[in-house]
Amino acid sequence: MTDNLPNGSWGEDYKRWLAELKQRVERARLRAVTSANRELVTLYWQIGREILDRQQREGWGAGVVDQLARDLKAAFPDMRGFSPRNLKYMRSLAHAWPDAEFVQQPAAQLPWFHLCTLLDKVKDPEQRSWYADKTLEHGWSRQVLTMQIETAAYTRAGSAVTNFTETLPQPQSDLAREALKDPYIFDFLDLTEDAQERDIEQALTRHITRFLLELGAGFAFVGRQYRLDVGGDEFFIDLLFYHLKLRCYVVVELKTTPFRPECAGEGTG
Repeated sequence: MTDNLPNGSWGEDYKRWLAELKQRVERARLRAVTSANRELVTLYWQIGREILDRQQREGWGAGVVDQLARDLKAAFPDMRGFSPRNLKYMRSLAHAWPDAEFVQQPAAQLPWFHLCTLLDKVKDPEQRSWYADKTLEHGWSRQVLTMQIETAAYTRAGSAVTNFTETLPQPQSDLAREALKDPYIFDFLDLTEDAQERDIEQALTRHITRFLLELGAGFAFVGRQYRLDVGGDEFFIDLLFYHLKLRCYVVVELKTTPFRPECAGEGTG
């Protein structure tokens, strides 16, 4: 029987096996997220394509985007991707890549916020596709993509042998890490990073009167998953209140884990 052998007796063979299993888990996670991301981006492209088509065919004005955002949000309250701003990005995506072949192109494999960056900062179709290709090839984070655009990497690439960092293994690339944390993908799959937090949030809002009494006098409930637009980025507050006497907003962030100092400055995006 070997079950009672001390850990050290397993030797290097166990360490190699563990390392292989860890890599296998990382690759499986990345494949799952990549597949979900492709489905999400394809859905967004299709919605944007239909908005464009109907506005052109039916003569619908910009107001249809706001109405659609309200209706989709009512139908899917746990999905944060159906704001009017995001629907406009979907329309811009379909306008920038009008052909159905888009879903087979590298751009369709990028996280949504990477695509929004490309739509905002690159107007030339050829350059936009080039940046999408290079982002996927080199695993750039959104911050690195923005830097490459602002420093005209497309123009510099013609005269430089190479001006990019080594391509990182996919599970370790910045792009992969950002995809694994994309809140829109979690919402799309109906999987939050901690589903219990959403359950608590829903329970509190179902009994909001009792919860306000527990908080004390002077609190008014403003909203749940309240959306903020900060510099073009979307952030969502779990629960937002206004204190009538203090004349200030009170933000409640829900966590099911024990409090950690870093939670105090954690974003809500």
